[in-house]
Amino acid sequence: MVNAVGRRNRTSSGSNESQSRCRSVRIEVAHLKSFRVTRNRQQVTLMERDGTTHSVFFFQHGNADCFVAALKGNIKTVRSKKDKHLYIVPDEPESQLDRSFAELELFTENTTDVVWKFVRNLHHRPYETTLETFAKLTDIWLFKSSEQRREEEVAELLNRSLTLNETSADAIGEEYAVVDLRNGPLLPPRPPAPRGPPLSIEQWAQFQDEDGHIVEVEILKDIIFRGGVVPNLRYEVWKFLLGYFPWDSTHADRQKLRKQKVEEYFQMKLQWRSITPGQEQRFSDYRERKSLVEKDVNRTDRTLPFFAGENNENLMLLSDILMTYVMYNFDLGYVQGMSDLLSPILCVMTNEVDAFWCFVGFMDKVCSNFELDQAGMKQQLQQLHCLLSVTLPDLSAYLEKHESGNMFFCFRWLLVLFKREFSYQDIMRLWEVLWTDLPCPNFHLLLCVAVLDTQQHILMENNYGFTEILKHINDLSLHIELDSTLSKAEGIYHQLTSAICLPDVARKIIGLDPLGGPDTLEQKEPLQTTDIDNGLKVEEGPESLETLTFSPRTGEVAFERSLNLNYL
Repeated sequence: MVNAVGRRNRTSSGSNESQSRCRSVRIEVAHLKSFRVTRNRQQVTLMERDGTTHSVFFFQHGNADCFVAALKGNIKTVRSKKDKHLYIVPDEPESQLDRSFAELELFTENTTDVVWKFVRNLHHRPYETTLETFAKLTDIWLFKSSEQRREEEVAELLNRSLTLNETSADAIGEEYAVVDLRNGPLLPPRPPAPRGPPLSIEQWAQFQDEDGHIVEVEILKDIIFRGGVVPNLRYEVWKFLLGYFPWDSTHADRQKLRKQKVEEYFQMKLQWRSITPGQEQRFSDYRERKSLVEKDVNRTDRTLPFFAGENNENLMLLSDILMTYVMYNFDLGYVQGMSDLLSPILCVMTNEVDAFWCFVGFMDKVCSNFELDQAGMKQQLQQLHCLLSVTLPDLSAYLEKHESGNMFFCFRWLLVLFKREFSYQDIMRLWEVLWTDLPCPNFHLLLCVAVLDTQQHILMENNYGFTEILKHINDLSLHIELDSTLSKAEGIYHQLTSAICLPDVARKIIGLDPLGGPDTLEQKEPLQTTDIDNGLKVEEGPESLETLTFSPRTGEVAFERSLNLNYL
């Protein structure tokens, strides 16, 4: 057990209440898999063996050196060779060695004593000890009955014994990487991609002529891509980014257009508000959508002051806009997660009509995420896997080996466009960056690759399996640094565009013209599906039978259940 004690200073009011308060942090060392020291050694993130993040500690006064030293004094740690901030807690080798000998039933006495006698003798008498060990194994092989023999285990033990010292020697020596150009493209070094300041009110005025036309739109978008928009300007700029107002419209055009949009909105709103209780009873599709909206609105961003409290009028606006969207696009209707996308827009616009039409523009960009057959989500997961295979082939191969090549652990990221991964202010800035459609189509997939690039060594060196990967990725929520991730994603884009022999399938994903040659990286076949009891179940991956299941007979109710599992 490691105890870290922090003491609070006396408050400015002079109160004695917190003068000698201590907070004890208890960590079960046996469950610790690794820890990461970042932010000028002021932040320590502890990760457990099941893939979850135990805690994140920030040392406001000083740094974490004393805490890390206390950890190292109680447990053995190995610093990662690929991530200088990551420290791995290795498995105890003796437990594996003891277990190997115990399972082979080589000795009747205590196996631990025999094992370490063997290890100690190996240093002093390597030749004699090796012959003695082979003699014991030969005795088992010749004189034990066939039922008692464990050929595979004996072979594994011999191989492990013969390679034990080789592994230690290799770890001390230099590392070499073999690059095979036949297996993938040659990527150049990743260039830096610095971020910039947000679009200011003064700059925004400079991009408008006297009639209100927006001039030099591409330059304006580049500024927004680099740094976003200052908060008090979002009310105006978002209407252009989301297609509510055309870029080439004048002040007069926009006034006329808004008047038309107000009338159209309230016509659609009147349609669903005028449905009588009797009609609703005979209109099952409408009734189910209304029920889903009511449930989701009551649990959307309720911790924010804008939506906090009972009988909040803004919750009523949120519900009315979503119900009106059901009438606007009844084929799609309402699916869980849409309220997450509308919430920040309503906070910025505050006006019901403006928020609705901006939401329509947003849904036009991401509506494929909410299709009942989830074809859009499956395609994005396949595209993400393709980009990962090109950019981080080692991680891609690792995920395949650990039943995570389907990328389902990124499902929540894509479904609501990182809404659950960043703070409210950060998600507004991220979305306005993505709405510029720069520097390429599917830039949000490169953002996923950038996050996985940051987590690569943690996932691989901790030897996480599917469950641990899923837990670890979920625990990243509110712990991803936005600017550095955006910068890394843009760097990956420039790296791919400069790559030699980039496969056509990857080129198409990021908007490059295909070269016309044979791809060295083949796109995976669509996920195979089979009909089971008139319902559709995705067959790839053990987790998919739960997370991606729906039935045509129950429609969105079943679809909601599948998404709920991904929100855990």
